[in-house]
Parts: sequence; structure tokens; C-alpha cells
Amino acid sequence: MSTAMPNAGSPAFYTVKEAARIVRVDPSTLYRAIREDAFPAVRVRTRYVVPAAALDRLIAEAAESGGCVDPARMVAEWRTAREVAQATGGASW
Repeated sequence: MSTAMPNAGSPAFYTVKEAARIVRVDPSTLYRAIREDAFPAVRVRTRYVVPAAALDRLIAEAAESGGCVDPARMVAEWRTAREVAQATGGASW
């Protein structure tokens, strides 16, 4: 039985296994990066999912720069922006 919804478009989140396949790394490598806070992910109870927007941005940045992209730097930037927004009352995370 398939859980895919017809005409639903692209998923908002990928499983770690799906994301690892997209970026062509072993899932254990991606899990390790997520646990080390070096790759963007959302934890839902005991499970991690990777936002499709994060993968899209990672791919776009790699294409634009033509060089190596550091997801850990991206995560640090997002975290800093979120903390600034929280401190200034700009976002309710």
C-alpha cells in the first residue's frame, strides 16, 4: 500500500535515508552530522527528518558557488538568525 498522495507535489521533509541518497552519502554519515548539529534536521520524538527547503538551499548554494558547501556553517547561520529573532521579539519559535 502506497502512502503517496496524488498531485501532492514535492515533500516538505525527507527521511534521513532519502536525504542521504539525494546528497549521495551513507545514511550513518548523515545521522552523525545531524547529531553533531552539522546538518539541518527536525527531531520528531525519536526520529529525524530533513527539511526539503534545507536540501534545496544546499544544492542551490553548491551550484552557485561551484565549490564546497559547508552545511554546518549554514546551520550555524540559521541558528544565529533564530536566536537574534527571539532576542529581538521578531519571531516566536
